[in-house]
Formats: sequence, C-alpha cells, structure tokens
Amino acid sequence: MNNQPPEEILKRDQNDPLATFRDRFELPDGVVYLDGNSLGALPRSAGPRLQQIMLEEWGRDLINGWSDHGWLNLNQRIGDRIAKLIGAGDDEVIIADSTTINIFKMVTSALEMRAGRKIILTEDDNFPTDLYILESVARLAGDDCIILKVPRDDLLDAIDDQTAVVVLTQVNYRTSAILDMAAITEKAHTEGALTMWDLSHSAGALPVDLNGCDVDFAVGCGYKYLNGGPGAPAYIFAAHRHQDALKPALAGWMGHSRPFDFSRQHKPADGIRRTLTGTPAILALAALEEGVKTFDGVDMYMAREKSMALTDLFIDLVEQKLTGFGIRISCPRRAEDRGNQVTFSHPQGDRLMQALIDDDVIGDFRAPETMRFGMAPLYVRYEDIWLAVKSLYNILENEIHLQPKYDERHEVT
Repeated sequence: MNNQPPEEILKRDQNDPLATFRDRFELPDGVVYLDGNSLGALPRSAGPRLQQIMLEEWGRDLINGWSDHGWLNLNQRIGDRIAKLIGAGDDEVIIADSTTINIFKMVTSALEMRAGRKIILTEDDNFPTDLYILESVARLAGDDCIILKVPRDDLLDAIDDQTAVVVLTQVNYRTSAILDMAAITEKAHTEGALTMWDLSHSAGALPVDLNGCDVDFAVGCGYKYLNGGPGAPAYIFAAHRHQDALKPALAGWMGHSRPFDFSRQHKPADGIRRTLTGTPAILALAALEEGVKTFDGVDMYMAREKSMALTDLFIDLVEQKLTGFGIRISCPRRAEDRGNQVTFSHPQGDRLMQALIDDDVIGDFRAPETMRFGMAPLYVRYEDIWLAVKSLYNILENEIHLQPKYDERHEVT
C-alpha cells in the first residue's frame, strides 16, 4: 500500500460535518484508536472537572458537597442526558451500579410482574455477563424458572404465552449484528411478555428509540461509546408505566422514599429512584457526565451515517488490499445491519491484534479468532481507517505477527 492516504480519503475528513467534535477528546499523537466499543476516549473536559470536584467541592466544602453541589441528584441529572440519546423521557433513566447488577434488578422485577410465567428468553450468543446473571436469577427463582437460549433467527418464534421476559442485547458484542428492537418488543407484548434490552453497544453509537419501540426496561454501561471512563457507572431505563410496580430484589437506602429518615422498614421511592441501592460514586459520576456531554449538539442520525461510512470503508479496503491473507469478514456486510463495529476473523487474530497495537493501531480481540474495531464517529477519522488497513497489510505481508514475542496472549485482550 502507498505511504500516504489517497486524496479522496483526506477530502472525506475535510468535508466531515462532525470533524470538529474530535477536539473534545484527548487522543495521543500518532495513535489510531479503534476501540471505543470497549473503552471510550478521554474527554478533554474530564480532567479539569475531576480536579474541580476534588479540590473545591470535596476538598473545600467536604460533606456539604451533597447539598451545595447537587451530588445527591447527579445520577438523575446524567440519566436525563442519556435519555435524550436513547429515546427515553425525563425521569425514565438513572445512573446506578454496574450493567450486571442492573440486569439482575430489572429481570427479577420483570419476573415478579409476570408471576406464573416461567421462561426468560435470550439469545444464545448474548454477552456472557448477561447470560451469567440470568443463570443466577433462575437459580434463585427456583425450579419453575427456565432460561431459554435460542439462535437470533429463532427469537420471534420462541416468544409465547409462557415467556415472562425477553432479555437481549441490541448490538451483538462479537459480530456487531443489530436485532430488530421494535419487532421483537411488539411480539413480546402480543404474547403478554416484557422486554429488557442491553444497550451497551448501541447507546452513543446509533440512534435508539426506546419509547418509540415501546420497550419496558433497558440497561447499559457508561464506559464504551458514552466515554465515561474505565469502569464508569451504568444506567437503568424503566418506562413510566412500570415504575410504580417495580420491586427491585436489591433494595438499598438510596432507593428509599426518605433515605435520611433512616427508617428500619424499606419504603420504595417514587419513580425511577426506587431502582437505586447504595451511595453513588461522585467522582465516577462526574467523569461520566463529561463523557455524555461530548454528545451535546450531535445529531445521532448524522453520527450514524458517518459510522456506517467508516465501517463500509474499512471492509472495502480489507477486501481490496488484503485478499489472500486469510482475513474473513465476521460482521454483517450491510451497514444497516451492524452497529459501529467491524469484525474480522483470522486463525491468528490474537497475534495480529497484538502486532497492530504495537504499531499504534488499537482494536481488541475476542476468542477464538475475532478482531474487533469500533468506530466512534465523534473522533474516528476516515484517514484512521486507511492507516489501520495499511498497518494490517504490513504486518501480514512481512509476517510480523509470527514473531515469538506474540506467542503469549495478554491477560486483557
């Protein structure tokens, strides 16, 4: 491949209406970052905000920060921001705990709301933590609860009058394939079942319309496309129509109607706040708020259009430049059918990814042979795609990935 990107690719960056949003992020010089589907880039505003909250709000005002600086309602304030990205209304989204814990809370609530039904339906290739937590729910629910795992093509047919709740991830973590949220939710409601969607790979990546699809519950993480930082808190969506019926199996003091009365009996708060458990992590919330702010002024349909163009370009260049090297496309070929991620398979995918990272092209690897590349449209450039394919071509052409230093797989891939 040529040393310089073709003029047409450079022009696409010059004409990109989202190009200026890249300035909202701290990105190392010379690094091509294509792993926003695993950890979003650092917002420029996050460092100053954390310094402010540590030195002034916490350092100077100490415990008064809870009242003087609105810490107690920070999780709901950020939730309302995320709501605008996922098609939810005010007071339908709140920041709480981790995605795993939130799945547990919402699925156990859904089971109680559909007492007498015994089936939790999910996709057999759902994200592992979702499957693990469903197994825990079923074990606690007893012999009457069944986890039914089916291939995605069989999901609609598998929903029946015994289904209590359908638990799915909208965008598959490995293949990037998108499920039809509207059609599946409609079928579930026709059969009297509830739906719970994991948005970890879709919120901030593509337009989501929870209320337009009549979704019941949803969860998602804050550290991928929402740019909230490593291990950022997660969020819960509960449609207004269900909130007063929620009885989360994990009831903590922050979910109490009057937490500072310190009552010995739990009385759930009104609305979405009843899903809370313990004290919110204010520093983590502050970082997440800055991550969500990077979407201020962004048209998500325009962002989606760019991400589809980026993923199309990546696939096109791989097909043009890397034939004969054993690379296989393992995501849907049509841009409309995949999220903001392209995946390729190769028998030595782990070694290839390690070599790419050593060449400052950062994606990630998922066993047994999948290489993932996430296209966060606010900071990924068309030139980055060309540079990534050029690096991959050089590695394969010169068999750099066969060097002994790549014999051992890293602990984090």
